[in-house]
Amino acid sequence: MDFQFSEEHERVRETVRRFSATVLAPLVQEAEEREHLPREVWRQWAELGLLGVRYPVADGGSGFDKVADCIVREETSRVCQAFAAAWSAHTHVGLWPIWRAGTEEQKERFFRPGLRGERISGLALSEPDVGSDVRNLQTRAQRAPGGWRLSGSKLYITNAPFADQLLVAARTQAGPAPEAISLFIVALPNPAVRIDKLKKEGIRASDTGMVYIEDAFVPDDCLLGGREGTYPLILETLSENRVGVAANCLGMAQAAFEAARAFARERKVRGQPIARFQAIAHRLADMAAEIEAMRWLVYYGAWRVDQGTIDLATSSKVKLMASEAVVRISESAIRIHGGAGIMREYPVGRIHRDALVYTIAEGTAEIQRNIIARSLEL
Repeated sequence: MDFQFSEEHERVRETVRRFSATVLAPLVQEAEEREHLPREVWRQWAELGLLGVRYPVADGGSGFDKVADCIVREETSRVCQAFAAAWSAHTHVGLWPIWRAGTEEQKERFFRPGLRGERISGLALSEPDVGSDVRNLQTRAQRAPGGWRLSGSKLYITNAPFADQLLVAARTQAGPAPEAISLFIVALPNPAVRIDKLKKEGIRASDTGMVYIEDAFVPDDCLLGGREGTYPLILETLSENRVGVAANCLGMAQAAFEAARAFARERKVRGQPIARFQAIAHRLADMAAEIEAMRWLVYYGAWRVDQGTIDLATSSKVKLMASEAVVRISESAIRIHGGAGIMREYPVGRIHRDALVYTIAEGTAEIQRNIIARSLEL
């Protein structure tokens, strides 16, 4: 066993850390207040090769692995989770299925421009009446001359308000069978697709939308892979992405810890820094220990992805533990700050709001426990 990152991984970390500190950090306050990310960030990510970090060079990517992908997520999330969430929705759930199963024409039209930051993507999966229970989604696709007609609605779709394309999951057959659900690439704008921006408490700067689809025509060449029944690809995408969002949680936890430690060193009570009081020191010690456990669980999950051995239960374990740990850690950071912890000039309140998102998004904590329990042969 080797717990060392490679020199290549460390170079990726240094690049992302420098970019996040010099380019992203100055944008955070305005982005949070406007609840919108500047579009030029995608071009800048692309110039550094970060949109294609884990895709092959032959396909326009940077040729790295899932460990590198998680490093990008961790370092971006240390500065602002909203940037990492938008990046993830684009470069993984919005593009990965196209790379994995798309036709060559679909890759040329939608995937490669996505890696160049020219087209922003997202995955339209959750629905108003169907969240984690994907197999019961209600959006329907009916055959039409030259293509399909899609009707339905999607809720909480990251990047939707300014996306150039959405992967839309729709039912192409009746019944709960996996082959009844397919993915379509819907180019935007589309006159039959309306997108309303939602206002959120967490990851505020990450644009999220409600998508209304009313008899939208999608040509045959935009049925992903030119075939129906791509539901298993959705599960594969989500399974890998749960390891990814666990890395987002790791980055947030590290940021919360660093902010709390710095505050505890500076804040004085009775003439000495509060970090010297045992109650505060013990809380910081617990945070540090939990982050260390998070780190190696996350990168174990990433290693399993790279080995081709990741499974639903393992990715659920990684996501469950990381998402619940960051909530505890960010709450501890607020408590260490005291009254300052709920002031917007300090980052810990924002981090905590953002952390709470991941006990719900990418499959709720309860769904993760269901998946893990099924693997136990109870």
